[in-house]
Amino acid sequence: MLQLNYIRENLPAAIAGLEKKHFKDASRVVNQAIDLDNQRKDIQSRLDSTLAQANGLAREIGGLMKSGQKEEAEKLKAQTAELKELSKELEAALKKAEETLQEVMVTLPNLPHASVPEGRTPEENEETEKGGTVPVLGEGALPHWELIKKYDIIDFDLGNKVTGAGFPFYKGKGAKIQRALINFFLNEADKAGYLEVQPPVVINAASGFGTGQLPDKEGQMYHATADDLYLIPTAEVPITNMYRDVILNENDLPVKHAGYTPCFRREAGSWGAHVRGLNRLHQFDKVEIVQITTPENSYAALEEMLGHVRGLLEKLSLPYRILRLCGGDMSFTSALTFDFEVFSAAQERWLEVSSVSNFETYQANRLKLRYKVDGKSQLLHTLNGSALALPRILAAILENNQTPEGIIVPEVLRPYCGFDIIN
Repeated sequence: MLQLNYIRENLPAAIAGLEKKHFKDASRVVNQAIDLDNQRKDIQSRLDSTLAQANGLAREIGGLMKSGQKEEAEKLKAQTAELKELSKELEAALKKAEETLQEVMVTLPNLPHASVPEGRTPEENEETEKGGTVPVLGEGALPHWELIKKYDIIDFDLGNKVTGAGFPFYKGKGAKIQRALINFFLNEADKAGYLEVQPPVVINAASGFGTGQLPDKEGQMYHATADDLYLIPTAEVPITNMYRDVILNENDLPVKHAGYTPCFRREAGSWGAHVRGLNRLHQFDKVEIVQITTPENSYAALEEMLGHVRGLLEKLSLPYRILRLCGGDMSFTSALTFDFEVFSAAQERWLEVSSVSNFETYQANRLKLRYKVDGKSQLLHTLNGSALALPRILAAILENNQTPEGIIVPEVLRPYCGFDIIN
């Protein structure tokens, strides 16, 4: 959540940042928030004054009673009763003002970093880097949704029978290469200094609010209504919420965690050939990396995380590119996001496999996640990234490494899965 004091002090820049993210009626909503905060402050001031008068009269009444001036004391008691009634009204008005202000503030997305390019659509994202070699496939090369049938390693029909579309079964070597990828990603994160955690895959509403998934404007989260719990869209949510309402010591920073979880997304409104097979699922596996650090170190941490994801793709010998997302294609909570895409040779297109983002203080303000500096509490910066999401990685591995003899397993994965070819 944005800090209102920052908006007040940087009003033109704040409005311009919201407009870069294509937030509708930015100027009107920001000024509404400022007006509501002014009303809140006025009510708070009147409440404080009323309570101070009531406390003063209470002391005065006590003195009168001690000196035997009961009649004068009774007159003041009537005034005290009126002040108490007024204070109740002001307390109710203050609560209402605070709730209304909060409702407006949570509609404001994070402000984009200065380096975020203008633009509204994915086509306007900025390519910053490209690596690896795109393989040249032989005649008759198949997309992954045909390969998985040929080698009987993933079953979408069975998943549809048991659950529904977008919940596949992985079988045999398909299941083993999934497990190999997870273990490889976790081991690489461990080498990079990330402490592994295995978090819950359901969260409460407070956790969803803390990292910005709630309110769920897009309706993408699965909600277990009986218990008011949500299936996580990413391990970022429970891992970052480990530090909700926490004040860290500076010598505890940076916090670095990695975690594997299944992830759940309704993907409402997704259809068409571009989401076929593993390209878009309702349940998928992912290893997530999370950092919490000081504001002055967060962009160095972002570069470190980008290097980590780049290294994974290079070790898997997958051709990749990195995109700096434009204002219109960024998430609600992000200040700066880089997407990694791998090239799928059989589909002849790029597939997103990771987003690495710096949220600056946006999540920390919602989480009340702080650290002490010279005895004062200050908000920290939070970052996270996919390292990596499995479905499209697996799709690219299957397609890019297909041969007439079978699918060659990347060398780095062979010690993890125990075979070097799927045939």
